Amino acid sequence: MISKVWFITGSSRGIGLEIAKAALTAGDRVVATARDRSSIPLPSDDRQLLMLDLDVTSPGQAETAAQAAVERFGQVDVLVNNAGYGQLGTFEEVAVEEIEAQFSTNVFGLFNVTRALLPVMRKQRRGRIFNLSSTAGIAGSPGASIYCASKFAVEGFSEALAAELEEFGIDVTIVEPGPFRTNFLDDRSVRHAAASIADYAQASARRKAAYDARNHSQGGDPANLASALLSLASSGDAPLRFAAGSPAVELVLKKAEGLLTEVTRFRELSVSTDWQ
Repeated sequence: MISKVWFITGSSRGIGLEIAKAALTAGDRVVATARDRSSIPLPSDDRQLLMLDLDVTSPGQAETAAQAAVERFGQVDVLVNNAGYGQLGTFEEVAVEEIEAQFSTNVFGLFNVTRALLPVMRKQRRGRIFNLSSTAGIAGSPGASIYCASKFAVEGFSEALAAELEEFGIDVTIVEPGPFRTNFLDDRSVRHAAASIADYAQASARRKAAYDARNHSQGGDPANLASALLSLASSGDAPLRFAAGSPAVELVLKKAEGLLTEVTRFRELSVSTDWQ
């Protein structure tokens, strides 16, 4: 089997790190990136591995990293857009600057890296893109409106991108993890709104307590998710959306059922808006 070349953002910890480990173990080659490559806990002398500095919010760094990947390995077969963080807080409490920072990483950062690597994949006429969304990209949650908005943006972008790239043999899969046992709820990966509004204080405190209680005890195993993505990368029948973990599967099914119920209930009124 010919080894693949993986390009992974956010490789210093969590899901990104586990995907890099799994790909290396499978004999594939990996371009592992992080804001500071020295933070990636992988052996720097591994000839299958190239570690690069990459701040995804910088289009120039994305272009440089893509060029370095091709110079080293000659191709990129799988792109994993994993870098991101969660901005929590009710909408009114999250400052404009915090919203812009969230979209700069979770949305525009993903755009930057994808734009840098698409010419490589189009030239090859093959490729697989895994865009890390979340169950927050399927259903909105109170206290996470901005994070949800960023992941809903990833979902819509990815769905349209998949249709644009189909003719070039490039496939897109949106990965929707539920709660996974990573450091996502640590201060390095989640940010809470700097402002506080009294009317929201009690509900915000309850949500934060629930997040803190769940931290590092989530039911999802990042290593198992990495293994699943390796399987999907080799599949000719990978889905557009992949719900990761039991809670994610249940949430997606509930959302689909709710959409069907709602559109059916209001169908007569909906179609009445057609030109008569």
